[in-house]
Amino acid sequence: MTEQSPLPPTQSPSGAPAGCPAHAGAVPLSGLQYQQTPSQLYRSLRRDHGPVAPVLLDGDIPAWLVLGYSEVSYVTSHDELFARDSRRWNQWEHIPEDWPLLPFVGYQPSVLFTEGAEHQRRAGVITHALEQVDQFELARDCGLIADRLISGFAGSGQAELMDAFAHPLAMIAAVQMCGMPHSGTDTQDLVDDLKISLDAAEGDDPVAAYVRVGERIQKLVKEKRERPGADVTSRMIQDPAGLTDEEIVQDLISVIAAAQQPTANWICNTLRLLLTDERFALNVSGGRLSVGEALNEVLWLDTPTQNFIGRWAVRDTQLGGRQIRAGDCLVLGLAAANTDPQIWPESHVGAENAAHLSFSNGEHRCPYPAPLLADVIARTAVETLLDRLPDIVLSVEPAQLTWRPSIWMRGLTSLPVGFTPVVQ
Repeated sequence: MTEQSPLPPTQSPSGAPAGCPAHAGAVPLSGLQYQQTPSQLYRSLRRDHGPVAPVLLDGDIPAWLVLGYSEVSYVTSHDELFARDSRRWNQWEHIPEDWPLLPFVGYQPSVLFTEGAEHQRRAGVITHALEQVDQFELARDCGLIADRLISGFAGSGQAELMDAFAHPLAMIAAVQMCGMPHSGTDTQDLVDDLKISLDAAEGDDPVAAYVRVGERIQKLVKEKRERPGADVTSRMIQDPAGLTDEEIVQDLISVIAAAQQPTANWICNTLRLLLTDERFALNVSGGRLSVGEALNEVLWLDTPTQNFIGRWAVRDTQLGGRQIRAGDCLVLGLAAANTDPQIWPESHVGAENAAHLSFSNGEHRCPYPAPLLADVIARTAVETLLDRLPDIVLSVEPAQLTWRPSIWMRGLTSLPVGFTPVVQ
């Protein structure tokens, strides 16, 4: 896949990059505390820095982490001040070619980096393609996928739900919507590479993985031009907006990536809540609070996308009492904003309230109806599992569950469970 060259960085007279956020007190977005108990870090950052904190990304690259609910809402609602085209960044001269966050910020001709009328055109194609996904058919398909996966481990009386259920279910649902076969080497390689590019483990090469993702999607687009079907890819190809193959490839990557890993983590984070919180665990299959309420509470407290990079300041401006320079990078702290004490002064998050920022906000939010489709996938997965295995329980103590070491995605390393074996 072709990556356009970034705009040349500006220099200050001293030779330091212009617009560089203050280094004094900057906090690295890494470390065990952030990985396992990010809410504590958010509280300390708010205490020490307010709603906008100076942070250091991989390689000590400076940025701002926007922690406040009002501030995240403001940034995402003012594209004229905080835009998506990463070529504005004043740090490009400091970014190595193998920088692990390059798949997130390296400019691509994707809907993610477009602005204004071009973004409306590209997002409109995605919206029109997703609007034609029948939610009842999607729920039926997800139920069938869930049944097949559950049947694969139901007789053993135990399972690890991340690898055996949540991730494959979200993957199969996403690729089927886009017209790919739900199994096969190509499909599995795509999912593996998406996981690496979104949430690389030590030793992984996220940049190379992202290139391979693009190559596989390019092959899919070529196949659908020759043999269109009733799928998202074919609808994007046939849309009157007339996107090029390169544009469709880039935008499909965004669609599949958003539908796969975040949805899988949403499923497992919800199952964790259901199996560890006594409000649900008293009667998990028909308890005091519904699966829908659990799904929504997870979006507030353990949202799958913790942080999103990012926005780039169009000009010098003020935000949360900070002087933001033109070209500065802002990381959207979605998880921090969702638990902002300014909106939950008594630290009580109401599961009935759906005003969270888990799907972002403004023109660049997750395009409608993608959140509804993700909800269908996640809800069907959880309800089918609980219906098939009503006595399911954790196989370990809740405190033994650990989170993946990522500042971007919020997901468990594993979710081991036990249940009464079901004879097939």
